[in-house]
Amino acid sequence: MNILLTGGLGFIGSHTAVVLSQQGHQVTILDNLCNSQIGVLANLEKITNQKLPFYEADVRDTQMLCKVLSENQIEVVIHFAGLKSVSESAQDPLKYYDNNVGGTIGLIEAMQVQKINKLIFSSSATVYGIPHYLPCDEDHPLAPINTYGKTKLQAEEIMRDLVVSDPAWSIVALRYFNPIGAHESGLLGEVPNGVPNNLMPYVCQVAIGKLPHLNVFGDDYETKDGTGERDYIHVMDLAEGHLAALNYVNHCPGFEVINLGTGIPCSVYEVIAAFEKSARRTIAKKVQPRRSGDLPIYFAKADKAKQLLGWSAKRDLQTMCDSSWKFQENLSK
Repeated sequence: MNILLTGGLGFIGSHTAVVLSQQGHQVTILDNLCNSQIGVLANLEKITNQKLPFYEADVRDTQMLCKVLSENQIEVVIHFAGLKSVSESAQDPLKYYDNNVGGTIGLIEAMQVQKINKLIFSSSATVYGIPHYLPCDEDHPLAPINTYGKTKLQAEEIMRDLVVSDPAWSIVALRYFNPIGAHESGLLGEVPNGVPNNLMPYVCQVAIGKLPHLNVFGDDYETKDGTGERDYIHVMDLAEGHLAALNYVNHCPGFEVINLGTGIPCSVYEVIAAFEKSARRTIAKKVQPRRSGDLPIYFAKADKAKQLLGWSAKRDLQTMCDSSWKFQENLSK
């Protein structure tokens, strides 16, 4: 199929491009490079041994999107393009609503013009907010506690209303938990702008001496070792989840939300220990006070993905750390 990936040079988009290309799909990438690097494209083409059409453009540019959709005879869109920093979303909420919600509207308008009605949306477990129960399933109440999560939920609600207005649409919103890891080649991985917001890239930068130590925010939670526990999922498992969702949207009209996670919570100390094994070095760390808004434990119930998509995560924490370190080593050469 001809598939457009918005934000396709980003962390998750680039890994999904590999999986789709290797399954014989024709992938077109659109990215405004605000949170990604053009060098990713060369690495993608090296891994896939294919020339991938690329457009440097913004999803809010509906006219440009219409051109891209038409020129490449796109049949399905996977919408990754979005800003994703929780802290930045609190500091600049208008930027996040404009990009994440406005960008989604612009994309859908272009798809309507081109009569394309199959869409896979990159959503987030942040839409659930503070858990009423665990593990979080798709029926959990939706009450995001930050602007980023609110923009993801608003985009989902727009899509839900769209399907009610036109039942020909087929949309799957994939709610990610905590993606980490990298492609096995070591050529693709997560490259944050500035100081990383997420645990794994921060650990990587401590390991190479770019940052002095890892801040562990709270070691007195009621968890297995006192540190926060999260559902970390290998980015390649996540990419394969999009392939499974592609098969679903082709056959099932309507709107569906599906968690992508492992269902296994891992603590900060467990991640550090696994990474130390991968890198064969000690990660310097300092315990800091708990951060406001951080949860003790958060993990998915991913049964629906298995039932509807035939998908489940296969890669373990050690594999996630091994691949992250391999990518970091390549990056440092």
